[in-house]
Amino acid sequence: MSWQDKINTIIQGDALEELKKLPDECIDLVIIDPPYIQQSHGGGGAFGTRMREYHKGVDSLGYGFENNILDELVRVLKKVNLYIFCSKNQIIQILNYFQNYKYDILTYHKTNPTPTCNNKYLSDTEYIIYVRESGVKLYGTYHTKRKWFLQENGKSEWDHPTVKPLNIISTLIGNSSLPEDLILDCYLGSGTTAVATRALKRNFIGIELNPDYIAIANKRLAQQVLL
Repeated sequence: MSWQDKINTIIQGDALEELKKLPDECIDLVIIDPPYIQQSHGGGGAFGTRMREYHKGVDSLGYGFENNILDELVRVLKKVNLYIFCSKNQIIQILNYFQNYKYDILTYHKTNPTPTCNNKYLSDTEYIIYVRESGVKLYGTYHTKRKWFLQENGKSEWDHPTVKPLNIISTLIGNSSLPEDLILDCYLGSGTTAVATRALKRNFIGIELNPDYIAIANKRLAQQVLL
């Protein structure tokens, strides 16, 4: 199978290994929601947290991702143009890596966060790091270019623990791509990026390790065709 045959399909596999199979400079935009780093007591690793590589056969929740993923994303992009959802513990890692690029920090504020706040603030905010190379255009309007989103967490809509609201992903795609562009999400999850991409007349390549999530994503895409 050539890499072009993967367009508008979901590949089951490890993010890093599947990225290595794509050619240089074939992608217009990347949107990813990779494993977050969650704070843990007594752990080592980056910034006082535990961290290990996201790889096949390992539950990566809480362990983040390593920079070799970013190396591959930069390689496959025509020009650096990507959004990374992350926790506060990953902001330094990402900004250090992309220190020579333009960046913005967007926020997604949840009106219904998990009610766990013992000796800490609520986990009601996720961060979206947007990085772009010089010369990459940012489209959109006064309203779509705001740096914050405020709404309920949409995880109950689909059987996935970290599903992102469709309108947020659609806004990012509209601001940073054009019709027929090719968009990559190598942590596709329940398929929100794929659904938004097709609705906006773009193309996508999705990569996801969990076959159950791929089934959900394909179901969502199939329902979209019927609308």
